[in-house]
Amino acid sequence: MKSILLKNISVILIFFVVISLSAIASGNTVSGFVKDKETGETLVGSSVYFLNTNYGTRTNKSGFYSIVNIPDGEYTIQVTYLGYSTYKEKIKIKNNQSIRKNIELTPSKVEGEEIIVTAEREVEKRQISISKVEVPVQQLKEIKIGGEADLFRALQYLPGILTSSQISSGLYIRGGSPDQNLILLDGSIVYNPTHVFGFFSTFNTDAVKDVELIKGGFNSEFGGRLSSVLQITQKDGNRNDYQGNVSIGVISSRASVEGPIGRGSFFVGGRRTYLDLIKTFLEEDPESPIPDFGFYDLNAKITQNITENDIVSLSGFLTSDNFDFAGSGMDFNMDVGNQLGAFKWTHVFGDNLFSNVNASYTRYASGFVGEQSDFYTSFQNSIEDYTILNNYEWFFNDHLTLKFGLQTTKREFDIEQNFSGEKDSTSASTDAAITNINIKDWNHSAYFQANYMLNDLTSIQLGLRADYWNLKDAFTYDPRIAFRYQLFEDVALKFGWGIYHQNLRLLTDQNFSFFDTWLPSDSTVPISKSIHYIFSIETQPVKGYDFNFDVYYKTLDGISEMNRFALEGTTAKDVFYIGKGYTYGFELFAQKKYGKFTGWAGYAYGYIISEFDEINKGNEFNPKYDRRNDFKLVMNYQINEKWNISSSFVFQSGQPYTGATSRVRIDLPGQTFGNSKIVNSELYALRLPPSHQLNLSGSYTFKIYDFPSIVSLDLYNVYNHRDIWFRYYRTVEDETTVEDILLLPIIPSLSFEIQFK
Repeated sequence: MKSILLKNISVILIFFVVISLSAIASGNTVSGFVKDKETGETLVGSSVYFLNTNYGTRTNKSGFYSIVNIPDGEYTIQVTYLGYSTYKEKIKIKNNQSIRKNIELTPSKVEGEEIIVTAEREVEKRQISISKVEVPVQQLKEIKIGGEADLFRALQYLPGILTSSQISSGLYIRGGSPDQNLILLDGSIVYNPTHVFGFFSTFNTDAVKDVELIKGGFNSEFGGRLSSVLQITQKDGNRNDYQGNVSIGVISSRASVEGPIGRGSFFVGGRRTYLDLIKTFLEEDPESPIPDFGFYDLNAKITQNITENDIVSLSGFLTSDNFDFAGSGMDFNMDVGNQLGAFKWTHVFGDNLFSNVNASYTRYASGFVGEQSDFYTSFQNSIEDYTILNNYEWFFNDHLTLKFGLQTTKREFDIEQNFSGEKDSTSASTDAAITNINIKDWNHSAYFQANYMLNDLTSIQLGLRADYWNLKDAFTYDPRIAFRYQLFEDVALKFGWGIYHQNLRLLTDQNFSFFDTWLPSDSTVPISKSIHYIFSIETQPVKGYDFNFDVYYKTLDGISEMNRFALEGTTAKDVFYIGKGYTYGFELFAQKKYGKFTGWAGYAYGYIISEFDEINKGNEFNPKYDRRNDFKLVMNYQINEKWNISSSFVFQSGQPYTGATSRVRIDLPGQTFGNSKIVNSELYALRLPPSHQLNLSGSYTFKIYDFPSIVSLDLYNVYNHRDIWFRYYRTVEDETTVEDILLLPIIPSLSFEIQFK
């Protein structure tokens, strides 16, 4: 099998080399980078095209563009991007000329809305983006809780994205669980993107430049996950001047600094809670101690232009959560964290061939150590990921763009469990209470994708991804196809289909994400598989307002649920139930990106069905995160240069829960007491009341000694509607009562931010 793998990879490598050597542009070519004039930061997704022609494109994740095979003549090149003045320049091209043109855009509070929308429409004809959502980072920052802008919280306000509760930042996208989402930070995988038991995401919005979410039907460039892709691009930093930012909030504070260094720039940003610091000034009751809790995250990046065609960057990402409690004869500590380091080399071979190499190390670990009456317990688990990825993007001609690449990943899984009672596990009297598992796995991948514009109305995208999974000693092949047809000037039809495989599985609790444990699919379980079918209509019924209608159907085979009755295990089958499922539904999404008034409204109607032989007597059921109706509304209004107000509202069908049919208590002869047991009804057959919430925020911008400053006031859960977190049955008294654990009430918060330039 390995020899077959090496042969296949060798053929692909030879093919790539031939392509690289032959990638010499024919005809006239214009290429370069689009940057912010004030900071030198590259701009992702800028529209670059020649007026009154069919020649145009968008900048990629590195801010690079290439327009090839341009006929001789005189043209006006136009570049647009949200929040920037439109750039126009006349250029003459002839005699197979190759022009490197780096373009700088000037930030502007007044955008040419009509120009930007027209540019996007022209460029979109050449590209196919199925179920892709792009929300400007500035709009995401306006959605806050406790004074904190949170990336995942903002994404939860998009239709088709569900959560297990209002206090969870996990993303359940079109029926897929959070472990089925591929989360990439500058192209590197992040395995646990949450703080505070899942309440906040780990991504500091000050460090984020661009966010792109693909809810389904993603292309062959991405693999290893069943449901969706979330790409987050970090800031490179200001290349022209030093600047900083400090923000103080109710829950945490954050700070960042950036500026020029060498032939490039740097950015460092951090965020930290301060409950543990405040606690040192409080008097504690020994009988009722206050636990220590805190989290922090740190982003750092340095970027250098080695030559005109070579850019290298080093980036780091560090997060940590820690919870300590000591009192009442019990001590315990819980900790969880991410460590990520990456090296990226971007190279422009010529005017029409672009590549990047990304080598990264990622580690996610969580653990628990407890002691009560000199009895010690501990649980530690981690996953380490070593990945090297080489991507190519070839702008072959004005109709055809090719993408291809190779990826190799080594993962190491460690689980250490000690329930022996001994602090030193090596001195324990029995091995039965100690588990030490170490698993190593390799994954090798190759992909190829062609995006071809058949004519002015029709485009097609074909792709294939191949993976070899070492632990399973198995190949998987994932064909993908997408089709776009411009029905009318403002109406486009899209269709996407694809096969997706996932080798990783996650042991987790939907309400509590502290002990998430990743495991690979071994010989005892199949590799998970999904097939996506998506039909989409995209239109602009009113000037400045985009409207999308998506219908989807997705199959899920070989998916897993945690076996809560497994006390120990050494294989995946020991700790997982393996089953299948399917999801289907439709989504309506209206969005306004430009102008003083921005925001979106979305509605989704969907079904999620799961089936496991060992669960619910083998009958189909709706999992806890299934919500039939999902309505979201986000609005932001810039009153003037000083005042800004925003609001968000959500209404969802209630979550399924398992009811009870009766209560049983067994007493021995002569006893009048005993333990009661609830007899459950059908699994998740009942539903909680609908969930709904309104949030408001306002901000005022001013200056302190010429330093721009912002004061923000946020109201979470304005009308104080406390949704039900979960429902249980209380059996202490003779009469059984139904008890509800409620979520957060109204929470006002105030934050202050100052920028140093």
